[in-house]
Amino acid sequence: MSTTGRGTGLGEASVEYRLLRDSIAKAVRLGKVAQEDVCDAHPELVRAATNLGRKTGDLCPVCGQRETVEVTYVFGAKLPPGGTCPSTKAELNKLLRREEPVQAYSVEVCTDCRFHHLLRRYPGGAGQQTAAKKSTRSAR
Repeated sequence: MSTTGRGTGLGEASVEYRLLRDSIAKAVRLGKVAQEDVCDAHPELVRAATNLGRKTGDLCPVCGQRETVEVTYVFGAKLPPGGTCPSTKAELNKLLRREEPVQAYSVEVCTDCRFHHLLRRYPGGAGQQTAAKKSTRSAR
């Protein structure tokens, strides 16, 4: 788990979970963890990945058969209790610019073997800058 510089300066930052994902995949390859124990995505997550997922460009770290997709869920005040799953980058950015604070979770999913793993979580809303705005600024 590592943090990045995204956040308000109030202790909220983006948290990346890729190192943990890589160690889980390695444990499966070494036979220390059964593939069935990590390839158990909920049917609704697989459905969201199939219909709304954005391709990552990476093969599944467990089965290696299919490119994984990323699905983002956003939770916060005035959103449905189960959060919302934006279908476009524009919709995600709109949610991240809300007046109310939100928390976004990006999940990597393999729709073939049903591997899933939280890639990152990051705050938005309530004056947060979106990732798009920050990357534009840092490119200058």
